[in-house]
Amino acid sequence: MYFDMSTPNKINLTSDLKPFVLPQTETARCAFDEDGMVAFSNAAFKRLVEIDNCDGMHIFDIFNFSNDVIDDDQDIMDLQSGEHDVHIKGNPIITEFHFDWLQTIDGRNYLIASATDDGLETNFEDNLDNLVARIHDSTSRIKSRENEASNTDKNLISDPAPEDYAALASMSEDIMIICNRQGNIITANDSFVNMLGYDTNENLSFFDLFAEEDLHLVRSNMYHLAVEEDVQNSQTIDFQSKIFTAAGSVRQVEWRQKFSNGKIYCIGHDITNVMRQQEDLRRRQRELSEAEAIGRMGHWHWLIGEDEISWSEEIYRIFGVDENHYTPHINTLTDLVHKRDLGRVVQVFQRAIIEEKNYDMEFRITRPGGDIRYIMCEGRCEKNDDGEVIALYGIMQDMTERMLYEQELRQAKDASEQAYAAKSQFLANMSHELRTPLNAIIGFSEMIESQMLGPIFNEKYLEYAGSIKQSGEHLLDLISDILDMSKIEAGKHTLDLEDININDIIARATQMVEGRANEGEISLRTHNVENSDVTITADRRALTQIFLNLLSNAVKFTPPHGSVWIECYQREEFVSLRFCDTGIGIPPNKLASVLRPFEQASSHYTREHEGTGLGLSITKELIELHGGAINIESTVDIGTTVTVRLPYKQKT
Repeated sequence: MYFDMSTPNKINLTSDLKPFVLPQTETARCAFDEDGMVAFSNAAFKRLVEIDNCDGMHIFDIFNFSNDVIDDDQDIMDLQSGEHDVHIKGNPIITEFHFDWLQTIDGRNYLIASATDDGLETNFEDNLDNLVARIHDSTSRIKSRENEASNTDKNLISDPAPEDYAALASMSEDIMIICNRQGNIITANDSFVNMLGYDTNENLSFFDLFAEEDLHLVRSNMYHLAVEEDVQNSQTIDFQSKIFTAAGSVRQVEWRQKFSNGKIYCIGHDITNVMRQQEDLRRRQRELSEAEAIGRMGHWHWLIGEDEISWSEEIYRIFGVDENHYTPHINTLTDLVHKRDLGRVVQVFQRAIIEEKNYDMEFRITRPGGDIRYIMCEGRCEKNDDGEVIALYGIMQDMTERMLYEQELRQAKDASEQAYAAKSQFLANMSHELRTPLNAIIGFSEMIESQMLGPIFNEKYLEYAGSIKQSGEHLLDLISDILDMSKIEAGKHTLDLEDININDIIARATQMVEGRANEGEISLRTHNVENSDVTITADRRALTQIFLNLLSNAVKFTPPHGSVWIECYQREEFVSLRFCDTGIGIPPNKLASVLRPFEQASSHYTREHEGTGLGLSITKELIELHGGAINIESTVDIGTTVTVRLPYKQKT
């Protein structure tokens, strides 16, 4: 027998106890287990406390301690060893008992109560081994009676035979290995062979399965189990490591090891697929988190009836709170939602629960720092097997930058429209103001040129008068174009519709540009026009302006000895007119821009020709007012073809 000084007030027993010599007179003694229940009581104790059978009684049913020792509602483990005054069964007479904590080899603790004032020798140490034996015997009898009572209506289960264990081991998918103290494998189950591919007939050590970096841990565990006696037969060691198969592949295994009867038993559970799935899940979660961060979007989930809400990491950032110090809660969330939007948000959630429908909404939040953010929320209803809504879930996205950008765009659009309207109004007013003096200039220059009021003796004056007239007419044409464009943009250009023969308009436009074509030595002709008698509903003045603009452009940008011609084709629902030339052409990157107001192809040749750049844009607008379409095909230094499609009748 020895005393374990590492455990104060406890006695640790080993198996080398001295023979017990029963004294002629026995001390009243009782043993209580850790729960305070009687584990053993001798006859002297029963006579002292006047109880025939103490089995099943609690220490507080027998003894009453003073409050400074231990209260009735305290744990018996708090009772300190030593001599204490007690009242037996509430008897006012004080009886002195000596209490000692006893720890047996199986690790169980017992409180030994020995009477000290009954005039008998306690002789505790000399009787200790016998006492332990009697405690175990008493405990066994109590448990036996309990087992008999509990098994009255049950069939007893016998321990399996060794061959049964072997059958179970062969069925298990876990690795089962038995090693000696040195780590050499004695036997293993079928899963060891099938999973790892090793031959059980070869001399194999348990350590051969592990990588070099894990060997220190494995050797330490094996030494702890096989050498240190205080853990043998009582402790199980769990650890996780990588092992190698016979083919050299790596598996992740969770191990459990236990030492018993001179052998080390090892069970390994293959968790390779689980680890891969966990890593794949972690990777997907990282990707989701990164994607949500890029999109400034997070997901959430709320179980109806609960106070807390589940948020993803990104929503914490959106709301400007720290996930380590803030818990999403119904009540605290209302503090972050903008006061003017709070009622609407609550109504949307309530309606979603009642109507069981998906929903979306926009609302504002006020971050702890005070800045306001715009949030877009889309939600869904989660239902149980009975079709009842049990939760709401969805996403929240920070739309602040987009909302601010859209506001800026709207403001810029409004400002642009106002500026454009002001410009159009200014051009319209200016055009009206300029037309009156220009008409006077043109009229007086014509009078001087015709010498209406008398002869002019200096021919130079006549030349000047002609130049003034030409310049005035050109300026008037420019102002007319600007005024027409302003009317079209303002939506004030109306069409005076009538039935018109296409041939008449072509002939009139051709006649008006024929002189300019002759001056430039340009061939002007028509193709498939004389034989066609096409009538459409259109505005005569607008249609003449369309044809005249396209023919004038063709003549203007065609070099001498070139050709300009018109083709006319009747289709089922529209008439197709093609204005072709062999001019300088338009670069491909300028085809789209030439139809916009004030745009011109920026080649050196085109800049030599005067104009506002409104001719084609006015033409396009007038064609579209008639419900038609225009298309331009051009090749530099080859020529240009402008195709105009006009419907026979205007849609009402």
